[in-house]
Amino acid sequence: MAIKEFKTESKRLLDMMANSIYTNTDIFLRELISNASDALDKRHILSLTDPEISFDEPKIRIDIDKKERLITISDNGIGMDRKELEDNLGTIARSGSFEFKQELDEKSEADIIGQFGVGFYSAFMVADRVEVISRKIKEEKASKWTSDMNGYEISSAAKDDYGTTITLHIKKNTKEKKYDKYLENNEIQSLVKKYSDFIRYPIEMLVESYDYKEDGKSEKVIKPQVVNSMQPIWKKNKKEISAEDYDNYYMQEYYDFVKPLKTIHYKVEGNTSYTALLYIPGQRPFNYYTNDYKLGLKLYSRGVFIKDEAKEIVSDYFRFIRGVVDSDDLSLNISREILQQDHQMNVLKKSVDKKIKSTLQNMLEKQREDYEKFFDNFGSQLKYGCYDGFGANKDVLIDLLMFKSSKEDKYVTLKEYVANMKEDQNEIYYAAGESVEKIRQLPQMEKVLDKGYEVLYFTDTVDEFLTSIIMEYDGKAFKSILKGDLDLDSKEEKEELEKKNEESKDLISKIKDVLKDKVSDVRLSSRLKTYPVCLVSSNELSIEMEKILKQMNQEGVKADKIMEINPDHELFTALKKMADEGKDISEYASLLYDQAALMAGLELEDPSAYALKVSELMLKALNNK
Repeated sequence: MAIKEFKTESKRLLDMMANSIYTNTDIFLRELISNASDALDKRHILSLTDPEISFDEPKIRIDIDKKERLITISDNGIGMDRKELEDNLGTIARSGSFEFKQELDEKSEADIIGQFGVGFYSAFMVADRVEVISRKIKEEKASKWTSDMNGYEISSAAKDDYGTTITLHIKKNTKEKKYDKYLENNEIQSLVKKYSDFIRYPIEMLVESYDYKEDGKSEKVIKPQVVNSMQPIWKKNKKEISAEDYDNYYMQEYYDFVKPLKTIHYKVEGNTSYTALLYIPGQRPFNYYTNDYKLGLKLYSRGVFIKDEAKEIVSDYFRFIRGVVDSDDLSLNISREILQQDHQMNVLKKSVDKKIKSTLQNMLEKQREDYEKFFDNFGSQLKYGCYDGFGANKDVLIDLLMFKSSKEDKYVTLKEYVANMKEDQNEIYYAAGESVEKIRQLPQMEKVLDKGYEVLYFTDTVDEFLTSIIMEYDGKAFKSILKGDLDLDSKEEKEELEKKNEESKDLISKIKDVLKDKVSDVRLSSRLKTYPVCLVSSNELSIEMEKILKQMNQEGVKADKIMEINPDHELFTALKKMADEGKDISEYASLLYDQAALMAGLELEDPSAYALKVSELMLKALNNK
């Protein structure tokens, strides 16, 4: 029979289908298996209303002939007659599945995968010749369609049973591409497992195995075996799945030796229907903050694998979530590789985010211990989510945040903090530092705690930056106890401090002059109790922020520092006496600053000079005894 031209405007369209639309040659098998699954679906649907059509032992079979370089994919589905081969394969982008769905009652729940009519042509990515032999259900004759991409021909053929057999003549290797791998059983099994593991029908292949005899000897045998799972765990009824089943799936899928902290398995029906199986890991992955960490969820459409890292369906602030989303309603492009950015996808993302948030909120309220474990692992991610985008998501996440605090050193939410505030308290007090232990030791903590106020411990890099975005909570502004004036004194205490500053203004002026290159101001303070001195900042940039920015190599950015002195400390009294006697207090003023800087966690400009000064003072003290 003469070769026919494809019923398209040019051969260029077929070239594009085979070489441009699909970016990964591996997916040819996914497309052909999906087409076979569709054919079985169609036969099943017709069998429900036509008693003459049976649906016994539906299956898909894959055979490899390595010597002849052939891969054969066969099914016992509905099959095609001569006209359908001409229409569906001779006309590119015409979909028999789409037309089949159109012919069905609108209320039918038929789950047909391929609707674009181009997946078949992905076979030409790996084959230089494709043969299709098909016999339609209830037909006596079979037909054969053959093409090498230059055109096609259709002829009569012999076929004993109904269904379709597709034979691919695999290309020879090139410098750029090694096609031999597709002739290896292990490679094809791996592709089935990756892309088509959850096709609802059994996929058979000839697989090597060993039969063990009674005498202990074994014999190698090759026999057909089902190589796909058929039903994914997330498609099963939750009542049939044990906690161990959920845990095992997670640990095997993500190579984790620790059980997940929380499993979220649910189904949504509506304009965008989907099933999801999500996990909150029990530990933070070692590569979580590296480029190697895989973001996003696994995405399936009707059990067919679409994408491994679908970032489009979950917000970045929930990047710790692992799992699967399987939707029947996804709008995909014709290659099933890239998601269409449409309203449907936004709806799906909002729905997934909403479920994750409600699960975390429920854990916070009813499983506090588990939530605190989660927050230890991933709390920083929620904080960055609040900060990112100039606080665009702060209202979504703010009630999920927790901080350790001076009250029993336990985690506290902002809601809990505000609920426990003293009647005369109008601000949320916090202190930033490298660790809870170092914050506890800060001189500035004394008076705040004496007043009975709770202090939040900010130990994450993002914490202080976060307050500049969220500004307040429930009408209560955030206030650092390491900045400026805390305004904790009574009227009488303020007047007393002003009097002491006035009485010591000459000494303070001398200290300022000595430290003019290090601090912007020196003043007496009422916030100190047992410590002689401390450093605070006068502007938005705190001393802790300065340290963080320095670690980021932003050396030129510095906090505007103020040195505060305890007027009731013996050291200040002695210093004032020296000044009144006309003695030089420069060396002691420098030492005071160095002490304050050390307590603030700052690096000294000259640690050796500081050590020499301390040694000299120790010698003087010892010699005077």
